[in-house]
Amino acid sequence: TNVPGSSNYFMLSAVVYSNEAKKILLDVSRELLEKHGAVSPQVAQAMAEGVRRKSQSSYGLSITGIAGPTGGSSDKPVGLVYIALAWDEESEVSKNLFLGNREIIKFQSSQKALDMIRRHLLKSKKRKEV
Repeated sequence: TNVPGSSNYFMLSAVVYSNEAKKILLDVSRELLEKHGAVSPQVAQAMAEGVRRKSQSSYGLSITGIAGPTGGSSDKPVGLVYIALAWDEESEVSKNLFLGNREIIKFQSSQKALDMIRRHLLKSKKRKEV
């Protein structure tokens, strides 16, 4: 991270491209991966829950998708990205279809993920103020 003091808030991150890494590092079940595939709302949710649990953090955020230029199909095209946020015993998953090259899709995914947690925090703050 580039922000001094961010270690007070940012616990860990994991890049888990392979299914094996998802299983080992985030405890995503083999059954879930086989049934739904790595690019699915179910796996995105399990990844967010896994990183939250492993880091013992308040929130877990995950992104899984197909950034291209290859790897897409008619069911799961290039640009399909699931982003999940997990907190307490709850979670939220967003399905997205981004356009552009690999770099653009990765950037759009990161911005959407940051916006998802930003919106959640704002909503939580409003609930506490009421």
